[in-house]
Amino acid sequence: MQHPDKYDFSVFIGRLQPPHLGHLSIIREGLKCANFVIVLLGSSHQPRTTRNPFTYEERVQMLRLGLTEEENQRVLLSPLTDILYNDQQWVMNVQRLVQKHVVQHHTEIATAKIALIGHRKDSSSYYLKLFPQWYSVDVAAFKTNQEKVLNSTQIRHALFDQTLPFSKSEIATFIPERIIEKVQAFQQTQTYQDLYVEFEQIQNYLKQWKDVPYPPIFITVDAIVVQSGHLLMVRRKHFPGKGQLALPGGFIRDDETLEEACLRELKEETRLKKPYPVLKGGIKHQRVFDAPHRSTCGRRITHAFFIELAADEQLPSVRGGDDAQRATWIPLSELDPREVFEDHYFIIQNMLGIH
Repeated sequence: MQHPDKYDFSVFIGRLQPPHLGHLSIIREGLKCANFVIVLLGSSHQPRTTRNPFTYEERVQMLRLGLTEEENQRVLLSPLTDILYNDQQWVMNVQRLVQKHVVQHHTEIATAKIALIGHRKDSSSYYLKLFPQWYSVDVAAFKTNQEKVLNSTQIRHALFDQTLPFSKSEIATFIPERIIEKVQAFQQTQTYQDLYVEFEQIQNYLKQWKDVPYPPIFITVDAIVVQSGHLLMVRRKHFPGKGQLALPGGFIRDDETLEEACLRELKEETRLKKPYPVLKGGIKHQRVFDAPHRSTCGRRITHAFFIELAADEQLPSVRGGDDAQRATWIPLSELDPREVFEDHYFIIQNMLGIH
């Protein structure tokens, strides 16, 4: 399909953790070739992690500070939630968000000329192939004066005081001063201090496997236990994800099956007062979840079991044990992805068929 000279909208999808000159250069390329740029900020509505330290609202504020007043008038922002294990749902969400902006600033979606703009850097850019109905505009990687490619991961690591190919002074030159001020203010908060402790613990844990011939791959299990519209979850006692809601689960031992490991971990972490035969009989289905970056602690593949207990007016008694600070029943309608550990919210969505 022949590219027009000018688009009505260009669409940029990214996490922008945090926004830097590379992101701003893509947005400005989008403004050159389109009347409006729609920026969809990925990984929104999730808990803070060392990989996603800034909320949607904070990223919006920083991005607005990095743009001029005229540019801001033509940049349209929306939060985009990750949908792990369901690409089609994620694609539909992107389409709906773009359609919303097009309808607000154009006449009809059918006549709008839309381009997806971005830099094809690695496997994480595969999404650029998921929208054949839109034009595609590839932007070259943003480089520093020293011909170094700007990398968000290095900036985030510098945020937590790690020695990297870029010095901290160099990092500061990759982010506009007004955004740097927001980042520095964030570093004075208790939230940052908690993430700093988590980052240090993760790095120390990963160092244990630094010299092995092959990166270790761990097998874990998780239990999705539902009764009468409530989901059984635990509050994590330790980092990473301290205080966040998680599915009861853990590592498999070398002398047990996946199912046995799941039921054992379920009992240890929740003290659920149900006999093993009842829990075993309640297993409806199971599935493997293996997103490569699902865990900050290296490669972990989990095997999840959906256990449905018979409806009852009284929920079974539970209390935290082992690695769980506490165990609790959560009404399904009150489940908030911003409180849920790692990819557990997406596992729940997938196993229960809810969106």
